[in-house]
Amino acid sequence: MVKKTLFKNVDTIVTMNLNRDEIKNGYVLVEDNVIKEVGKDGGKQFDTDLVIDCKDKIMLPGFINTHHHLYQSLFRNVPPVQNAKLFDWLTHLYELWKNIDSEAIYVSSIVAISEMMASGVTTTSDMLYLYPKGTKGIFDAEVAGARHTGIRFFPCRGSMSLDRDNGGLPPRKVVQTEEEILTDSERVIKQYHDSSKYSMLRIALAPCSPFSVSEDLMIKTAKLADKYNLLIHTHLAETKDEELYCLDKVGLTPVKYMEKLGWLRNNVWFAHAVWLNTEDIEKFDKNGVGISHCPTSNMRLGSGIAPIVDMMEKSGIRISLGVDGSASNDTGNMLEEIRNTLLLQRVKYGADVITPRDVLYFATMGGARVLKIGDYTGSIEEGKAADLILFDMNKLEFAGGLSDPVAALVMCDNKKVDLSMINGKIIVEDGELLDSSLPAFINMHNRISTRLITNNM
Repeated sequence: MVKKTLFKNVDTIVTMNLNRDEIKNGYVLVEDNVIKEVGKDGGKQFDTDLVIDCKDKIMLPGFINTHHHLYQSLFRNVPPVQNAKLFDWLTHLYELWKNIDSEAIYVSSIVAISEMMASGVTTTSDMLYLYPKGTKGIFDAEVAGARHTGIRFFPCRGSMSLDRDNGGLPPRKVVQTEEEILTDSERVIKQYHDSSKYSMLRIALAPCSPFSVSEDLMIKTAKLADKYNLLIHTHLAETKDEELYCLDKVGLTPVKYMEKLGWLRNNVWFAHAVWLNTEDIEKFDKNGVGISHCPTSNMRLGSGIAPIVDMMEKSGIRISLGVDGSASNDTGNMLEEIRNTLLLQRVKYGADVITPRDVLYFATMGGARVLKIGDYTGSIEEGKAADLILFDMNKLEFAGGLSDPVAALVMCDNKKVDLSMINGKIIVEDGELLDSSLPAFINMHNRISTRLITNNM
């Protein structure tokens, strides 16, 4: 039986369609998991199962997070690396991460995704590159955790193959052989990838970084992705140390190294892209690559400020936002990423170069374009998936800021979403997640975190 939900009297619908239309006093009709009608509310009558009055509320498409490491929510705020740069941070945490298991992955996935959903995320990617020797079912546990939450999920089967003895950064216990990686990658593609419209689960492949995988694995991964028409993803140009590493090991800058490997192409998106020059940006533009900008992580680790404004001027570069791993951010709040993107770019370029609506676009349709799911999500239009979020503007944090309520979502202290619908199902209502099991998972998460950290410090 088809279920119909009507959102009526919406103060402003921020559609993020091609024209970026904003509809005042609008309505949205949802049938099951699909948006059937969007328009200006004129008292039109509908036969519906549920009516939600959205007076004084702003509606946006759900946010799309394009870079994360869900398991890292178990390792937030670890004292020895509170003030560390990326390479030092990684070197310490690898020793904690090597003892992770499938239960830890399952529980941390639920907790980290739930935190993001509270801030309006309806679709998330994740790069899971950690497969300690002797563990089983790591990727499967993450998928199971995501399914529990109801998120639209785009997991990346990540990989690390270069340990310290072979010129890489990770210890031997957390790397796999190329054969193990490619065999399991093909398994998870066949088992989980759903390429259909409105898909709730698509797979990408993701060698972790230039300092943790071999050149050969990068090339073979791209070939495997081509076989199944998948996207590929990696970290790139995150820190100056990474650039020095690439110059030392392969005699090329990170972007030129990707070019050599055949990784500058339209089915690729890179996380971070902080240390770029003009030539690098031109190469990205020419090849249509995607970018996941992670401002809070870049600030937290002192990595630098990505040249997002320069990339905005290039029509070929697709720009999105990522909360990045919770251990390099200590939170998973997309609202914080949106605001920090605006403020950090203004620090770098000036206050007149980027607007609140620009960064809201990165978080919605920008993410859909990077993940190539813009045919069914990322905007509020007829025929799109019912991934919708609402913000009540009658709250303390918005008081005095309502002359432009859409911009207020970014300029003011926006704390959390008031309602979230994912694939036609209400996940957040009255500002609260509806998953009654979440408190138990939070307790489990803290117990696992304590065990993994205190037993190895």
